[in-house]
Amino acid sequence: MDRLIECVPNISEGRRDDVIQAIAATVETVDGVKLLDVDPGRSTNRTVITFVGPPETIGEAAFRLIQKAAELIDMSKHRGEHPRMGATDVCPFVPVRGVDMSECIAVAHALGKRVGEELGIPGYFYENAARISERKNLAVCRKGQYEGLAKLTTKEGAPDFGPASWNDQVKQSGATGIGARDFLIAYNINLNTTSARRANAIAFDIRESGRVKREGGAGSPIVNDANGEPLREPGSLKAVKGIGWYIEEYGVAQLSLNLTDIQVTPVHIAFDEACLRARERGIRVTGSELVGLLPLRVLTDAADFYLTKQERSLGISDTEKVKIAVKSLGLDDLASFNPQDRVIEYIIADKGKTPLLEMDLKAFALETASESPAPGGGSIAAYAGALGASLATMVANLSAHKRGWDDRWKEFSDIAVRGVALQGQLLGLVDADTAAFNGIMDAYGLPKGSDGQKRARLEAIQNATRHAIDIPMEVARISLQSMEIAEKMADFGNPNSITDAGVGAMAIRVGVMGAILNARVNAKDLTDQRYVEETLQECDAMWREVNSREAAVLDRVGEVLES
Repeated sequence: MDRLIECVPNISEGRRDDVIQAIAATVETVDGVKLLDVDPGRSTNRTVITFVGPPETIGEAAFRLIQKAAELIDMSKHRGEHPRMGATDVCPFVPVRGVDMSECIAVAHALGKRVGEELGIPGYFYENAARISERKNLAVCRKGQYEGLAKLTTKEGAPDFGPASWNDQVKQSGATGIGARDFLIAYNINLNTTSARRANAIAFDIRESGRVKREGGAGSPIVNDANGEPLREPGSLKAVKGIGWYIEEYGVAQLSLNLTDIQVTPVHIAFDEACLRARERGIRVTGSELVGLLPLRVLTDAADFYLTKQERSLGISDTEKVKIAVKSLGLDDLASFNPQDRVIEYIIADKGKTPLLEMDLKAFALETASESPAPGGGSIAAYAGALGASLATMVANLSAHKRGWDDRWKEFSDIAVRGVALQGQLLGLVDADTAAFNGIMDAYGLPKGSDGQKRARLEAIQNATRHAIDIPMEVARISLQSMEIAEKMADFGNPNSITDAGVGAMAIRVGVMGAILNARVNAKDLTDQRYVEETLQECDAMWREVNSREAAVLDRVGEVLES
């Protein structure tokens, strides 16, 4: 799942478990789509369903869910505390990884067209998918709720998709809002007070809508505009909604915030602003609480923010960044925070297999030494290159933190960030090389009883062989790029770590040359001679270059050691 969109439909049923499960189960009937969470509410009679999938299939999963909800939920009999207008009340799409908002909008529009034409369900496009500016606001689309859907027949309330009529089918299904938005983060900030009123005051200081303007202090007359409407004093943060409340379970008051656009106001900005505003009122923030699932970038962006404030290097692993974010935001203040259960990217990781990278060092070595031909030299080359990039990055991080070099921390941090990126690419290629080899074995195992089978088998072998050349060539190229990090650290990095830069360069050379050997051996079996010739020419050039650049680094190491 390299490219991911999250879909968070809200259905108007929160009490009948069999109906809820039947509707939720439809999403995993679509290839590549994974159900993450089903969260029913009895009082609201509403369930929030969360699933993820690639942009190519996520829309089909949403269509099947909307179809099933319309079959099993009769809106004419629905009662609940939450505003609603349909069996599937809303269906927003959210970019997670490798996609942008425009792709989510395209999925939303395509889904709306299908829902209207194939299911006969009317609805409105909202948020970023809105085709009418006023309908960006979901409340405008849902005005009047289900009971007011006679508006479908009016010019003002005409749907963006589906029938503009109040017929028997629509009376059962209601209408659906289909949208595209960024992550909406429900975020609670803990205070060292039990006063909901004081918490509410801080929330008013922060939230975009602020508070009603008054002539004097609290309780004084409201100031109105020329039309008699109350004037408002806006809060300090855009794209933030919020109130204050007292949580009996914890015995503290909290700010309950909704961050409606984390590109505008991310979690760490809301947290720091809450700390400032609370302190002005004699109150201290003790920690915070993220509600529901979240993308990894919420935590890594927070870590980068606080590392930058501390003038510390950002070139560290995501695992370390998550730890920093948890402590900086106090996410473990009231209860433990387990990223494996809360971060979408961790939840969807394939736990059904044990890739090489999930093994400990001893298990990896034993697996390599076994009678199995994979992992072999290609995977080891990728891992050697990754270790070389890691060592060079370590020197950059040590340089960023060296006493007396404080004014150069960002220079070294930028180098370390680049090193971590290259390291990550090489680590990903460790298992990719083994998978490429297994692909060749699978192709050779195809049936060859008929002429058609023979042709298909030969084509599969050639395709797998080319892939098994492409992967080590990528290892060689990325490893060679990593040499730049080792060179810089040998030239002007922390001199106390000069040998680490040298060993890093040596490991990078193994990565480049080992990958080249694997590409060359596989090239012998490829029939595309033009591709083979171009590949071998590139191999020769990289072979010469990596040896020359490693020698220069080692010469520099020698100079420093002798000085």
